[in-house]
Amino acid sequence: MLFNKNLEGGECMSKRGLSLLLVLVFFSLSLSGCYYFSAKKEMKNAEGVLAQLKSAGGPTKATYEYCSAEKFLEISRMEFNENDYKHAKEFATRSISAGQTGLAEVKKR
Repeated sequence: MLFNKNLEGGECMSKRGLSLLLVLVFFSLSLSGCYYFSAKKEMKNAEGVLAQLKSAGGPTKATYEYCSAEKFLEISRMEFNENDYKHAKEFATRSISAGQTGLAEVKKR
């Protein structure tokens, strides 16, 4: 009955279909876990860069870059809280980029 090609509603799924389903579930859970930790790490790095920029006088010497870095980090946190880890990581990366640009701008002056 398990390998019967004429399955009716409520009968068992074939072993091949069941194993394919399990593999897909495993990979989807694995990928979401990877995004969680990488987003968390990237957000922590963004917080560090923003703190460096703030202590270097970024709010007054590199206003645009400081505000950009701050807002990108804020959006990253919002996306993370909505369990959208991929976008949270992307916005954290943008925050880091803006913060590093701001640090370079402060060092020029």
